[in-house]
Amino acid sequence: MPRGAAARTDSKVKMDGCLSATEFGSAMAQRWKQAREKGDPVTLLLVDLDGLHELNVTHGRDEGDRAINASLAALAKNAKAERWTLGRVGGDEFALLAPGVATEAAFLRADAIRRELDSAMAKALRRGKVTASIGVASSPRDAKSPDELMRKADLALYAAKDQGGGAVALTPGDDMILKSSYYSSAQLGRLRSLAERMKKKEAVLLREALDDLLHKHERS
Repeated sequence: MPRGAAARTDSKVKMDGCLSATEFGSAMAQRWKQAREKGDPVTLLLVDLDGLHELNVTHGRDEGDRAINASLAALAKNAKAERWTLGRVGGDEFALLAPGVATEAAFLRADAIRRELDSAMAKALRRGKVTASIGVASSPRDAKSPDELMRKADLALYAAKDQGGGAVALTPGDDMILKSSYYSSAQLGRLRSLAERMKKKEAVLLREALDDLLHKHERS
């Protein structure tokens, strides 16, 4: 659903702990001002549900509502725990505003939230499958105003969707740019060659490797 379009808010969709798009915009402007006065970073996570439209068409809106409600519950839980602000900014799109959280920490937190959302929706759905994609943008690195931050997070979300969905991405051109802080030039060269050979983006390969590592240790 296009940004700004009315979100479905009938009795089957529970909005507890979640602001409307208009309310979120006002809260974002206020919290932006407070954070900038303190010199703190402000990070925005945009969450989109991959395949929700197809789920509604194939299995009906009741199934789609189950996916939305499961997502809202998981997002509201995280927002409350982190003292972030949660809003529904489209039919299948949500926003989390995280003042005081830098890009690196937000990226890692976003991937944990993505996995939590995928798990919650898998448990809630009786038929079909929906996953989550998340775009991450922050100030002052990406934006100097709330509107610009929203645009940059939107671009990051498109980048996550471009990876095939079920992914987390930073703004285009910056996606995984922070990897140079952690990996040697030799490792990055090997990663680049592997990405070209497999016809995948470097960020996708890194995410797959991270998922494998996490699953390995979660089972141990």
